[in-house]
Amino acid sequence: MSHRNARTTFHGRLLIIQRHRAGWPRAHIAKAMGISRRCVSKWIARFESEGASGLADRSSRPHSCPRRTSPEVEASIIELRHRERRGRDQIAAELNTSARTVSRVLARHGVPHLSELDSITGELLRASKKTTVRYERARPGELVHMDVKKLGRIPDGGGWRAEGQTTRNHRSRANRTRLGYDYVHSLVDDHSRLAYSEVLPDEKGTTCAAFLQRGIAYFAEHGITRSERLITDNAWAYRHSLRTVCAEHDIVQKFIKPHCPWQNGKVERLNRTLQTEWAYRQVFTSSQERAAALAPWLEHYNTQRRHSSLNGLPPISRL
Repeated sequence: MSHRNARTTFHGRLLIIQRHRAGWPRAHIAKAMGISRRCVSKWIARFESEGASGLADRSSRPHSCPRRTSPEVEASIIELRHRERRGRDQIAAELNTSARTVSRVLARHGVPHLSELDSITGELLRASKKTTVRYERARPGELVHMDVKKLGRIPDGGGWRAEGQTTRNHRSRANRTRLGYDYVHSLVDDHSRLAYSEVLPDEKGTTCAAFLQRGIAYFAEHGITRSERLITDNAWAYRHSLRTVCAEHDIVQKFIKPHCPWQNGKVERLNRTLQTEWAYRQVFTSSQERAAALAPWLEHYNTQRRHSSLNGLPPISRL
């Protein structure tokens, strides 16, 4: 393909043919045009075999690629992305290939990024909010993010997720019973992404304060002996009930701008991961069963799960 430093273009190659027909020696043509004699011979040979169409630009793509990823591996990558909605690092580790190969295969097949998909249904979103400025604190404990995610309680037996959407209780609004919500409180270290979560019955101020105390102790057990700053949204419980705990541990409390949850993006991203990989990954028959599965999953998240922002390493690697 022609580029800005190309010695010849289509018209330059026609000039080579014209001078060759006029009787110029190939060495003289090469010297006059500042190219090699081999290049002159190549274009003359193409013209003699293909005519003027042989002087047009051709693709630089090789005729064969022996080391190209096999169709079977490509199919496994696409199937795993559609079925599990995993990132490239997790797919690469499971299929024993490189993350760059996974990215190229997904791009070649037009598979959208995970950020463009609905976390529950996997459907393509028409638009998504992305943080324009990414940041990361320099050391563990310098900044900690805190948030609460509400999850609807599960009726005994698993509800429509276990029984299907054609059950009588699902079809009849009159038979529906309001079960309320479970509140998943989460704490995330900005530098290491170490996470701590609990399923609690409410999001009252005393509940949030007690959770923060346990979260600080959990971080201390994993090497984060002091949390310097705590960032939350502007919920009443956070503004008025965490002051005593923050003062006791010498923590500076900060708040995001109202209606800008992406400023607390690291814990918001954890909330999404909690939904897709824990809360909705499998069918639970009760809220108690789902809550019991949180601690093992959290241990996996902190010690084994590959994190794309940590170069494919788990959060514990930074501690």
